[in-house]
Amino acid sequence: MKKMMYVFGYIAASLVTTGLLFKLNHWPGATILLVLGIALLNLGFLPLYFYERYKMATS
Repeated sequence: MKKMMYVFGYIAASLVTTGLLFKLNHWPGATILLVLGIALLNLGFLPLYFYERYKMATS
């Protein structure tokens, strides 16, 4: 579970960083990269992160 959380976090951070780079250079595809990165962060990484914290707090 932790490996999946780390993978989601890494991919989301990479997509957001690349999207910001594309946005600053006015290259096409920047909005798609930013939306995908933020969606993966909110729907993939954060739920796994909070589930892990909840599991650690209840054990």
